[in-house]
Order: sequence, then C-alpha cells, then structure tokens
Amino acid sequence: MKNKKVPMRKCLGCNEVFPKKELIRVVKNKDGDIAIDLKGKMNGRGAYICKNKECYEKAYKTKRLNKAFQCEISEELYEEMLKVLEDDE
Repeated sequence: MKNKKVPMRKCLGCNEVFPKKELIRVVKNKDGDIAIDLKGKMNGRGAYICKNKECYEKAYKTKRLNKAFQCEISEELYEEMLKVLEDDE
C-alpha cells in the first residue's frame, strides 16, 4: 500500500508548515475577488493561516495577506475570517 503524500502549506501568521487541511485557505481568483475557501476547492491563488487567533492577529497586523495577493484586503474579509476562527473553537 502506497502512503499518500500530505500536502503541506505555510501559515502566513507564524510561518510554520502544516498539513493543508489544518489551515484556513484564502483565495484570490483571476477576477481579483478574494474569499475564504473552507472546502479548499476554489480556483485561484491560495494563502493559508492557522486556525488560531494569534496567527490571525499577526497576519492582520503585518498585512501579510495584502503582500501575498499584492492588493488591498477588505476589513470585511478579515472580519469574516475572525468569525470562521470563532466558530471553529
């Protein structure tokens, strides 16, 4: 039996690498729309953040998502991400 390789991704908050399924994915599609992708199936460029508030805070304060997507991220998206984090706890 072959072991399936687990896709690993780096958190924008703490810069540590985790299995993709343990992170929240934020996606920018080719139209420039940015959304939270909870299922991990949306098309576009993805950026990942751990499911904890410290990483969220760090990514928010340092505007890491803005850097990752090379554009301005709306406050609404950050608020939506915070709700996802709170629902996950």
